[in-house]
Amino acid sequence: MPQTLRQRLQACLAIGSKADKALASYMLAQIASLPFETAASLAEKIPVSEPTVGRFCRTIGYKSFKDLKQNLGQDIGDRPWLISDRLRDFQQRSLAGDDQLARSLQLEIAALVAVYELAQSEEWKRVARRLATASGVYVGGFQTERGLAQYLANQLQYLRDGVHLIDLAAGNFSELLLSGGSSPSLVIFEARRYSRMALVLAREAKAAGIHTTLVTDSFCDWGRGLVDEMLVVSTEFNLFWDSTAQMASLSSLLVNAVFVELGPEVELRMNRMAELYGRFTGHVGDSSGPLD
Repeated sequence: MPQTLRQRLQACLAIGSKADKALASYMLAQIASLPFETAASLAEKIPVSEPTVGRFCRTIGYKSFKDLKQNLGQDIGDRPWLISDRLRDFQQRSLAGDDQLARSLQLEIAALVAVYELAQSEEWKRVARRLATASGVYVGGFQTERGLAQYLANQLQYLRDGVHLIDLAAGNFSELLLSGGSSPSLVIFEARRYSRMALVLAREAKAAGIHTTLVTDSFCDWGRGLVDEMLVVSTEFNLFWDSTAQMASLSSLLVNAVFVELGPEVELRMNRMAELYGRFTGHVGDSSGPLD
């Protein structure tokens, strides 16, 4: 049985040249949006030369990038990009006015579908199981991804103890690297241009035997070999600035997966957390608050 495009790209990650690995990594992450690409647009994004894209396609068994796209059916099927009448209507009205937001919407929907597909993978299940059972969970993010790290850490703290947001100000990551736990786990959020600290932290964690998951974009070519898992999401949606919105969607699904791993007993902790919040902080509309 002929290999699918996904299988050929996965194989290339292990044996390909640096340019081939970069192309394979990007295509795997952006497989749902490849029908919108050309060899020239793909070459510009990686970045490599356009002939390199052609040579890469021939290396993995296709005559050209056009031939590769024509064989995408096995990997993305015949799913419509816009699945409701309301979305189709928006697309038609937007395209009639040459509205670039219609293009962005299609790309975002395809990226969200890819995140949900990722959440069904064995790699994903391994990460969720580890975050549920590790002696400690440490989450770090750099530059504009710091907020994403805090979001995941704060959510996981409702589900289990031993969850820590890494202190970037200290500059030495000692809370992780000197934690002394039996099985600490690290999650790093990072997107281009990548902070040097993310690379150094991943190296130090690997040397210390700490299992690491990297949540990153499709351009990252330094993570493989340093981390246990790379959860890759799309960040290009035809906007002025790359968007990490799909990393937030990934975090929500990951929290849900950890909840499933922990089982019904986690509800007791969540209720206790809610009680403590009500006692110290409170919510709008509470009949009693921390000052009563």
